[in-house]
Amino acid sequence: MGIERITATFAARRQEGRKTLIVYLCAGDPSLEVTGKAVRELAVAGVDLIELGVPFSDPVADGPVIQAAGNRALAAGVTLAGILDLAKELRTSLELPLVLMSYYNPLLQYGLERVGTDLAAAGVDGLIVPDLPLEESAPLRQAVEPEALALIPLVAPTTPRERLLKIAANARGFIYCVSVTGVTGAREGLPPGIKEYLAAVRAVTEQPLGIGFGIGSPEQARLLAPLVDGIIVGSALVKALHEQGLPGALKLVQGLREAI
Repeated sequence: MGIERITATFAARRQEGRKTLIVYLCAGDPSLEVTGKAVRELAVAGVDLIELGVPFSDPVADGPVIQAAGNRALAAGVTLAGILDLAKELRTSLELPLVLMSYYNPLLQYGLERVGTDLAAAGVDGLIVPDLPLEESAPLRQAVEPEALALIPLVAPTTPRERLLKIAANARGFIYCVSVTGVTGAREGLPPGIKEYLAAVRAVTEQPLGIGFGIGSPEQARLLAPLVDGIIVGSALVKALHEQGLPGALKLVQGLREAI
């Protein structure tokens, strides 16, 4: 469970000569029942790790697609407790890692004193908190580390080397490399300087590197795959699921799986 499950997944894909495929779903868009069905189908289609997004009213790192998905989920009454219930149900039949992607406020409101134990009890393996800086992460880290849960950090093209070293020293599971300076959302082409940026991150850590924000097609994934250990796709999948239903989401994932 936890860090070990994430680490084992990256190791298994590496041994197979493939990259780890990570996808993001906004939990509860349009319902937790649909999210659960999507997770199960995506796992069969070749997804290796799933991020369950916790909807929040002020998603500062997200573009319009995920913002809209979060609003739909909130309107449907989705809560962190409900998402944990879903994760617990999924864990009865799924072995792949499940990670919550949540802003810090929902975790604070839930109560840090029970975040670690409740996530572990639900079979969740880690957390990504995009608005939590390293300097303020100690309380959450203290809550999750006793349960062997991964607190997965984000780095960006603007992160200086000195800060990369500090972040890497505290990283667990993998490091989430944000590909652009901006919010989530599929983009055309690859940003300039991406090879140099990823090489700089690779130079300071032995943790697996996953890259996300802006990857929306198998072609982009194929270009980036040699530079990292995992490809992360969010907005494009959320959009496909909303506009085309599960068949559209599965088609995108199958294309991504073949590409990497």
